[in-house]
Amino acid sequence: MKLIKLFIGLSISMLFLLSSCKKDESLTNSTGKLNFSTTEVLFDTVFTQVGSTTRIFRIINNHNQALSISKIYLATGNSSQFRMNVDGVSGKSLTNVDIPANDSLFVFVQVTVNPTGINSPLLIRDSIIFETNGNVQHVKLTAIGQDVYLHKPDHFPINGIPPYSIIDCTNPWINDKPHLIFGYAVVDEGFTLTMQAGTRVHLSNSAVLWVYKGGTLVVNGQHGNEVTFQGARLEADYKEIPGQWGKIWLSPESINNVINWAIIKNGSIGVQADTVGASASPTLVISNSIVKNMSAAAIYGQGSFIRGTNCVFANCGQYVAALTIGGKYKFDQCTFANFWTNNQRTTPLLGLNNYYVDIAGVTQIRVLDSAYFGNCILSGDLDEEIGLDSSTFVQGAFSYKFDHCIVKTGLNTVNGLHYNSVYKNNNPGFKDVTINNYQLKSISLAIDNGDTGIFIGTDLNNQPRPNPTTSLPDLGAYEFY
Repeated sequence: MKLIKLFIGLSISMLFLLSSCKKDESLTNSTGKLNFSTTEVLFDTVFTQVGSTTRIFRIINNHNQALSISKIYLATGNSSQFRMNVDGVSGKSLTNVDIPANDSLFVFVQVTVNPTGINSPLLIRDSIIFETNGNVQHVKLTAIGQDVYLHKPDHFPINGIPPYSIIDCTNPWINDKPHLIFGYAVVDEGFTLTMQAGTRVHLSNSAVLWVYKGGTLVVNGQHGNEVTFQGARLEADYKEIPGQWGKIWLSPESINNVINWAIIKNGSIGVQADTVGASASPTLVISNSIVKNMSAAAIYGQGSFIRGTNCVFANCGQYVAALTIGGKYKFDQCTFANFWTNNQRTTPLLGLNNYYVDIAGVTQIRVLDSAYFGNCILSGDLDEEIGLDSSTFVQGAFSYKFDHCIVKTGLNTVNGLHYNSVYKNNNPGFKDVTINNYQLKSISLAIDNGDTGIFIGTDLNNQPRPNPTTSLPDLGAYEFY
């Protein structure tokens, strides 16, 4: 009996083993086709010499037996501008790739566009071919390539100075094709970089447009044809991501900088204007512009002189406007808004400061000559959006005023020296802060509450201010229509 039971047990084990072996056998007839999670991989605009982000799709085996793919290859072979990696193995062509039964493999695809010398975008097509059991299947690859004016470092100093290039300012930057900046691109002393309407400037990770002392930046955008500054990635996933590039840096003693009709977005600091000391004219005049989605600050002044009109400064990880180490600042008809949703924000949208601590630990006072906000909106999602940081309250050392403004604050706004016609903690009635739309709804308190003594003839939509139906301007960058 024991021998019979042993024989029966061995027979059953062999049956399971044989069954298992049969199941693992590859399907070899023409019914063994592949499935794919997509039949076409699409890339948004990719700049020349800059690799794309990675797109992923799956090769799927829906059969109860394994499949062996005899060949996977790019249709254009070694000349392809696309690159692929199949389940960890890279190459233009791969052979004998197995997929277990009811399983899948991941395919990772990237593309790098070669310079074409053509200003207009170029459509790039290819496909990945799969040969399995005599079946030929494919997944299409499509990308749009764009040639650029490339600015990349050709100076590599030591002692902590970053790699940089010197911008040729002989001719203005025009809008025939984008400008792409790597590292620090420098406007040198004595030179003026002019950007004409519609110019597109893209900055790679940590890249900086640096206007050196004695240099000048002039941005001449137009309504509907603004000059844009943003990151180097144009894929949809990067459309509203902050921190993709460094900053526009107006260094100490840069002069007569003008930014008009610009959109500056998705960097670390939008515009930084550094210490200039006493000056009769602004270091920066910024008007009709939007600076948004910055991981640190939209506008950052250090003892500087900044004049702003008809601007939106919005949606930053720290301050929207950090006006530090004293200086002189004047903003009319501007909207300062911070409804940051990327993580918890702890700093107010506006910070005013009149000192710094030197390397010896000694507090150095730098007079805040004036910080004036006229017909402005300053609102966000914190209880306190105004940060006053003064080392001294000596008369004239820390001067600021909010004149006909909506202000989100817990401060006492009775003092006429600093506040005039302030609407405290009122909802400004923005249309949709989740998409950075700071135009006004019909219920907004900002409507018709401006001071007629502050005359800015058009708004950020280039509409007449005030609205012809009334004699009073609205607060902020937009008139209600």
